[in-house]
Amino acid sequence: TMVDSLERNIKDSLSFVGRDVLYVQKWPLLFGGDYPWWKYFQRPAVTLEEYKFLERNLESASAMSMIEGRGGITLKNGNNSLDAQVQGISYDFNQITEVPVENGRYFSPQEVEAARNVAIVGAEIAETLFPGSDPVGKEFKLKGVRFQVIGVQEKKGRSTFDIGGNPDTRCYLPYLAYMKLFHTRYSQPYIAVKGFESDAGLLQLESEITGLLRTRRGLRPSQEDSFSINRLEAGLKAISGVFSVLTLAGWVIGSFSILVGGFGIANIMFVSVKERTKLIGIQKSLGAKNYFILFQFLFEAIVLSLIGGLVGLLLVLGITFVPLGTLDVVLSWKNIVLGLGVSSVIGVASGILPAIGASRLDPVIAIRAK
Repeated sequence: TMVDSLERNIKDSLSFVGRDVLYVQKWPLLFGGDYPWWKYFQRPAVTLEEYKFLERNLESASAMSMIEGRGGITLKNGNNSLDAQVQGISYDFNQITEVPVENGRYFSPQEVEAARNVAIVGAEIAETLFPGSDPVGKEFKLKGVRFQVIGVQEKKGRSTFDIGGNPDTRCYLPYLAYMKLFHTRYSQPYIAVKGFESDAGLLQLESEITGLLRTRRGLRPSQEDSFSINRLEAGLKAISGVFSVLTLAGWVIGSFSILVGGFGIANIMFVSVKERTKLIGIQKSLGAKNYFILFQFLFEAIVLSLIGGLVGLLLVLGITFVPLGTLDVVLSWKNIVLGLGVSSVIGVASGILPAIGASRLDPVIAIRAK
């Protein structure tokens, strides 16, 4: 449950990047093979002109956005200030990923195209810069330039792994307005392109982006791509691989407890058979079949194991109510079924030998037992 909760927390922190989305960037998400790092370094960064070119020509995309960001930027309003992550985005960004505006509104196309000084801020920014008042319509300063708040996002709270930064301290600006303040020759913007659900694996979209961008950059057939098309799935697979190892380690450690518990139940059942030998003899003399005696003791072993499993589940359920900072521990139905299933299997494995021994007792000898 702890491993699953950690994995869920990390994947939820990546949810802001959207689904069915490809990212056109200078750098790959994961480095692999023998490709020298300096070749990646020599690649040109993605440009606004390339974004506009793809926007005009891509047929397999349902939406696309130019994105660039920078962290540690101080936002000010009078004596109140806060360091935030500022991102410049184009108009279709809210179709790539959800922008949950709780108060106010999203950008208009005119504001984005005209590079207006407007902003959508996170809940923590609104609370810090404009305490006790409605921030919509009010202004704050960013690098000495005034920006008007047109929207406030709903409060999400911090997570254990705030990949991409704390969503409550994120500030969105129209991309052209962002460029005027922050864009330099060393900037690393990227293009997010969302495909259609009918495009399985986004293979058609990836192929079209590759062909168009190679044409735009004038690459010959023999030349390698001078850009990377990244998928969130690559990062999620890497995370899942790490947690698969952690899950395996958990099973190995837990197997020792299971082994000790199994021997304990087997010992209890052997003692139970020994104490009830005479009763078994009486039952068999009255016509009880071997399978009746077998299932009688096997059932008892399974019940013992299930009691232990239920106690374990109750302990884990108790942990879910204990505040563990930003880690949200959730006991899933999958783990409940798994826990009870493993308990039942251990009950069968631990009780089968005592039960077989009890079922094979000779009734005459059993009745005479002391």
